[in-house]
Amino acid sequence: MSSTFPPPGRHGHAHSWRAAGLPYYTYKFFLQERFGRRVQRVSVDAGFTCPNVDGSVAWGGCVFCNNASFSPSRRPTEPTAGRRTITQQLDAGIHRLQQRYRDCQHFLAYFQPATNTYAPVAALRALYEEALAHPQVMGLAIGTRPDCVAEDVLELLAELARRNYVSVEYGMQTMHDRSLDWMNRGHDHAATVDAVARSRGRGFEIGVHVIVGLPGETRADMCATAREIARLEVGAVKLHNLYVVHRTPLAEQVARGEVPLLERAEYVQCVVDVLERLPPTTVIQRLGGEAPGPYVLGPAWCLEKAGLRQAIDRELAERGSYQGRHWSPSAAFV
Repeated sequence: MSSTFPPPGRHGHAHSWRAAGLPYYTYKFFLQERFGRRVQRVSVDAGFTCPNVDGSVAWGGCVFCNNASFSPSRRPTEPTAGRRTITQQLDAGIHRLQQRYRDCQHFLAYFQPATNTYAPVAALRALYEEALAHPQVMGLAIGTRPDCVAEDVLELLAELARRNYVSVEYGMQTMHDRSLDWMNRGHDHAATVDAVARSRGRGFEIGVHVIVGLPGETRADMCATAREIARLEVGAVKLHNLYVVHRTPLAEQVARGEVPLLERAEYVQCVVDVLERLPPTTVIQRLGGEAPGPYVLGPAWCLEKAGLRQAIDRELAERGSYQGRHWSPSAAFV
């Protein structure tokens, strides 16, 4: 479905979302601004792997990763999902979402599990175009790694962005290379800086995923990552807590007592620290990680999404604070 909306730009200056009474620039508010209607994401699984799974840069994947926990399309409750086409997955996902959001008729195809630019360009084009051909799909959201966007991939994404909304989400996770080494990412922070720089000005939204509460990182470390996000001037960020799912190296480390997990109160304080240092134009797509209950080993509080949002709102209110309170253009480069 070709979009008739204007190309992506710098949205949501503080006067818009703050005038709406919001303490931060929510994704729901952004989508309403961007499309003029309710839009939801539909997760699809294109069958990709990752270069730190297949041995290209490492083996075994990230320590926290079980892709089945990220995407309905990889869960064993749907045994035929891996053989379904993108269109079939969209139809099924839209049906699920419309049971919950009965007024929603427009969607983004979210290429979510694994690394969704890790394939030849011809294969990527076919998958993306199939999703965009769906009559209820307004655009694409593509999750990937910063070391998996060669020039021909960026040219394809720019081409699609000239006629559709396209959002590309890079798994930054942190600016601290010691933490990236611990999680077996197979790339350093310089790869994120490079990917963002090469993506800039191509017409698609640029986002990053960040984990708050990595082992060994202090609140000062997390604030440094927030300032780095501000310096990079990305359009959106997803904040995740470090949570543990079955059948991962992290699950084994936590079981051995090697990795502590944040309590909710500490996580809330750290998230607010981060929000205060992000520009008011950065869309906050997510405030916590989530996975289906049967997959999650801990912390239990991450299953209570509404309670987490309310706790973050309370902390902001108690501080008399809001997104960008401690941000300024000059501070972003300090």
